[in-house]
Amino acid sequence: MKQLTKAEEDIMQILWSLEKANVKSIIKELPEPKPAYNTVSTIVRILENKGFVDYEKEGKGHIYFPVIAKNEYSNQSINKLVDGYFQGSFKNMVSFFMKKNDISLNELESVLKDINKSEEQ
Repeated sequence: MKQLTKAEEDIMQILWSLEKANVKSIIKELPEPKPAYNTVSTIVRILENKGFVDYEKEGKGHIYFPVIAKNEYSNQSINKLVDGYFQGSFKNMVSFFMKKNDISLNELESVLKDINKSEEQ
């Protein structure tokens, strides 16, 4: 799966949230200053070419929808982060965040409980 640029990821976040949208609906969700219609349309077409979105014809326009699930992309991105910066070790990643972000023992215990719950299911 290809990586997304920041602009592409911003558009995908909106499409994941809305599930289906035309370009005007996507623009409404973007922060000020709003990008030009053609800019957003171009990014959506790039996402289509990358296989992240598809569309349905509606009148003279298109309604776009995600083809790749958010959690699928998130998993791939996290794995790439772990491989690229933490030698493929989730332990190294957690250790880094604990040291750099002052995670409390309570927060760490909460994360471990969540992991244990997900393993039990």
